Amino acid sequence: MSPTLLSVQTGRIASLGPEEVPSGIVKTARSGAVAVGPLGLEGDEQADLEVHGGPEKAVYAYAAAHFPDWAARFPHLAFTGGAMGENLTVAGLEEKDICVGDVHAIGTALLQVCQPRQPCFKFNLLHGDLVSSAMVRSFQSGWYYRVLAPGALSAGDSVTLHARPNPDFPFPRLVEIVYRKRGERADLIRMADMEGLASQWRERARLMLG
Repeated sequence: MSPTLLSVQTGRIASLGPEEVPSGIVKTARSGAVAVGPLGLEGDEQADLEVHGGPEKAVYAYAAAHFPDWAARFPHLAFTGGAMGENLTVAGLEEKDICVGDVHAIGTALLQVCQPRQPCFKFNLLHGDLVSSAMVRSFQSGWYYRVLAPGALSAGDSVTLHARPNPDFPFPRLVEIVYRKRGERADLIRMADMEGLASQWRERARLMLG
């Protein structure tokens, strides 16, 4: 199956959970073309800009292939497009199929894979269960894009590999390093100056190298 956008979602800041924590994690499906710029999709918002949003977390994508696994773990919850707080629900593409820094052409935009999602407590508030720790255990992180070329995208668009600057560094290797907070020295040396990798992880690799 050729990689395809199943759905596109955006969310406005709203109160979440009994403590009414402000968050933009609740996403609503969009129809038609949605503009995408350096800070993400038109109409998408983030409440805490210190840890969410920005150029290197502009667009969050998630593999629809993981939804059956999530439904098996949490049968009382519904897992469909937007359930993970993602902007793009993708069919035919998973973490194992991509490399760090991959550039995807989607609609008229160019997006670059730059880091995995690190789930926070708001993910638990969204579902009313401990799903964040399950994401870390499963390594089913999804991936953040930076926007290299603004444009527009919509459900049904193909996700086409435009460039692969790091064919020797599969994305699951980065997910493991991020989630376990450690990595082989050779990987950290590679990450320290890796094209396409989010700047925070280039800096973190340098710190881990000492």
